[in-house]
Amino acid sequence: MLQFNEIPLYCPDFFFEEVKKTLSSSSERTGWKHKVQDSVNETFTDVSFCVDKQEREKLKPLLWSEFDIVYVSQKCASLAAEETRHYGSERTVDVLDLGRGMEDSVVRIEKRFQIESIGKEYLEQFLIIAQQLCSQFSKGVYAIFGFYERRTVNMLTSFCGALHVCFVTPSFPVDTSNQFVIQLRPELQDALISVIEYYKCQKFMYIYDADRGLSVLQKVLDTAAEKNWQVTAVNVMTTTEEDYKSLFQNLEKKKERVVVVDCESERLNAILGKIIKLEKNGIGYHYILATLGFMDIDLGKFKESGANVTGFQLVNYTDTIPARIMQQWKNNDAREQPRVDWKRPKASGTENHLFEEVLMPFSCSLCQTKGLGLSFSIANYSRIDFSEYTSALTYDGVRVMAEAFQSLRKQRIDISRRGNAGDCLANPAVPWGQGIDIQRALQQVRFEGLTGTVQFNEKGHRTNYTLHVIEMKHDGIRKIGYWNEDEKFVPTITDQQGSNETTTLQNRTYIVTTILEAPYVMQKKSSEPLEGNMRYEGYCVELAAEIAKHVGYNYSLQIVADGKYGARDSESKMWNGMVGELVYGRADVAVAPLTITLVREEVIDFSKPFMSLGISIMIKKPQKSKPGVFSFLDPLAYEIWMCIVFAYIGVSVVLFLVSRFSPYEWHNEEVEEGRDQPANDQTNEFGIFNSLWFSLGAFMQQGCDISPRSLSGRIVGGVWWFFTLIIISSYTANLAAFLTVERMVSPIESAEDLAKQTEIAYGTLDAGSTKEFFRRSKIAVFEKMWTYMKSAEPSVFVPTTEEGMKRVRRSKGKYAYLLESTMNEYIEQRKPCDTMKVGGNLDSKGYGIATPKGSPLRGPVNLAVLKLSEQGVLDKLKSKWWYDKGECGSKDSGSKDKTSALSLSNVAGVFYILIGGLGLAMLVALIEFCYKSRSESKRMKGFCLIPQQSINEAIRTSTLPRASAAGTSSGENGRVVSHDFPQTMQEIPCMGHNSGMALGATGL
Repeated sequence: MLQFNEIPLYCPDFFFEEVKKTLSSSSERTGWKHKVQDSVNETFTDVSFCVDKQEREKLKPLLWSEFDIVYVSQKCASLAAEETRHYGSERTVDVLDLGRGMEDSVVRIEKRFQIESIGKEYLEQFLIIAQQLCSQFSKGVYAIFGFYERRTVNMLTSFCGALHVCFVTPSFPVDTSNQFVIQLRPELQDALISVIEYYKCQKFMYIYDADRGLSVLQKVLDTAAEKNWQVTAVNVMTTTEEDYKSLFQNLEKKKERVVVVDCESERLNAILGKIIKLEKNGIGYHYILATLGFMDIDLGKFKESGANVTGFQLVNYTDTIPARIMQQWKNNDAREQPRVDWKRPKASGTENHLFEEVLMPFSCSLCQTKGLGLSFSIANYSRIDFSEYTSALTYDGVRVMAEAFQSLRKQRIDISRRGNAGDCLANPAVPWGQGIDIQRALQQVRFEGLTGTVQFNEKGHRTNYTLHVIEMKHDGIRKIGYWNEDEKFVPTITDQQGSNETTTLQNRTYIVTTILEAPYVMQKKSSEPLEGNMRYEGYCVELAAEIAKHVGYNYSLQIVADGKYGARDSESKMWNGMVGELVYGRADVAVAPLTITLVREEVIDFSKPFMSLGISIMIKKPQKSKPGVFSFLDPLAYEIWMCIVFAYIGVSVVLFLVSRFSPYEWHNEEVEEGRDQPANDQTNEFGIFNSLWFSLGAFMQQGCDISPRSLSGRIVGGVWWFFTLIIISSYTANLAAFLTVERMVSPIESAEDLAKQTEIAYGTLDAGSTKEFFRRSKIAVFEKMWTYMKSAEPSVFVPTTEEGMKRVRRSKGKYAYLLESTMNEYIEQRKPCDTMKVGGNLDSKGYGIATPKGSPLRGPVNLAVLKLSEQGVLDKLKSKWWYDKGECGSKDSGSKDKTSALSLSNVAGVFYILIGGLGLAMLVALIEFCYKSRSESKRMKGFCLIPQQSINEAIRTSTLPRASAAGTSSGENGRVVSHDFPQTMQEIPCMGHNSGMALGATGL
């Protein structure tokens, strides 16, 4: 800490006491705070200041942030160098070079404290202010009216507090315990927090100007910590053009659409200009201005673009007196203004220029009309920007002083200053004894002024005031409530005001943005030129007309320029498509197939869904497969047919065995009448071939001339009949469908099929909700699909839905397009009818009508959509544009196969089997004949000629049931048959050539 060794004639001790107090309360670390206090105490006990009047031009100024001014001169060189070494500097101080030695010390200290250098001109301004204050005090001034800024407030309040001179100011409020500072401007932090809570802002950016202090920011940050608000605080004192651009880009990244601006009027107007230049004044943005003169700001560009702007108004222009006086000020009518005698003190020399720019004190004889004969000084700091509410505060401030002195006069309190008025440069400073009386009188003033009720508390702060909360939207400015210390924020919006907003919808034409996408919006084909909304037709065109009819507003359809629905660019964070039109205020409503998603809902508002849908798969329709020759076998799987064959053989074998083992299956053969029944001559009809024949006949439901006699055989037959009944019934039930339906075999049936193969490529629209769905999905199948799509070469994404449809048709089944089910169903109904939807929907979502954030259209549009849904209008519109105007058949043709009459190709296989069976039978018959003829021919070669009567007898004998043991065997049905001619013929000797004819006849 620098030490001071000389007291100047123009700076009193109390000035340094304020420096000491500020230094001790502003250290950031406890350890350094103790050292600073010790150093300051030691400094002020030894010496007070290091300066010399003759070396004033050589002073090196330093300004400590939140501190007061410290001066150094050539006489302090050794002390400064010593203190510099104390902080670790290895350089020597060159006192003649006013920019090196001390700057090095400042750099060392700046690591622990915030230090800022100021120029020589600024230092001299402080010196002149100090001189002027002392000059006015010496002249016997009673009170001071003036403005200050952050760098001068401490010095001004220190002078007034030490000398007991009241300082009345309309500048921004400061947190000070100095009761001699009368602050006309109301504090704003509590009202600002109430408005933020009213709008339920959980995340916002706070732009502030440190020149007006940090009290409001501190209050906001404390409240944010309590309520878990996310606040991004930005100081814009030295912000450049690029900084503003980067600032609002970060605003887009963080999705912060609410901005609180806490700056004085001049800087506030500059910030608003930057916002307009960056096009951040569109619908969806909400700016809360921490200013008391909301009506003084030009917000025309914000109103045109649709941004929501909220602020505070101190002066109520609807009152008669403020409106009249403010108009007089605007007209510069001096006759109606208070009579003010401007008496500018003379200034000479080098101080003249600084005096004009920095401080213009003048005496006011306002009170002379009452015979007071008093004067007070009004200090006007030239850097202060005068807005209308500041002028109103100034007007009320002068009246406060007049009312106070009139009160003192009525109370007969002597406040005259006789003789020597005092010297502020005395050490120690001698305060004015009557200053306390004036201070009390000022604080007790109460009246209704231009800024409402003017009243002060014991600390000199404004109290019992009311702030009007004003909101501006695209439809105009309105008062939404008021704030005072007792009631806090009180909303004043009524239902009647809300209904008035609806009625004002008819007073303007709204821009309805949409996109060319069949069947939603299409160019109308006409031989005559069309204009306006008549140029388009489609589902959304009619829907927009229905909504406008129900809500009651005029509209104009505009096609979005870039032809996109709306997505946020990953680099610029800007929205494109229809969403961008709404966000940036270029459109009022979006009536289009716009999917309701979370990211879009954060920047725009949606109505209730007017159509429900989901993501579906579009593929090229495969060729219909003709039924095969043996398509009659298709109703049952080949495995079933094989099982039926095995069952048939198995049942036949079991029936044969059961018939053989069961004694009840054997029976005696019936013989001709007159013949004796041989003993033990029993037959069994179920040999192996008859068992097969019985099973086949039962399966074909044709029956057989034999049937089981035993219980076990009948059980086998009954079970087989039941089996065949079920099989034949099931077969018959499916046969008609398989023979009359032409089936299409699709290679893809679901998203899982797409994900597990790579032969068929698949993709989505390049910018839309479908792509966003796969990018954000956490389901394993969809993640796998997204990984494939984003890395596929060539790209599987398409710019438009029409391009995706064309790619599906050109791909010959090698590309699948993922799109909304409604569009998929529509394309399926369009010629050349070569696409189809496969599988179910991958998700569930809806199309909604979009409006900008905070738009008054949202409520009426939402009600209109619900009403149209209940009346069935939405379903009628979809049927009209999807199926009634379809080109590929009825509504159900896309999901069900068409049933037609049987053709020859359907039953060709049956005819083939019939022909094959007949041919096989003839072939078998021929083989049997040849085989039998050959075998008989061989046997006849050894026969001898016998009489014809003997041959006939032999033939008749061969048919008898009994035969000789040497030449008989059991037949198929248990009968005894002879495989050769009778024994009598076998015993005949071989015949000669002459008997060949008789043998041939016998054989035949």
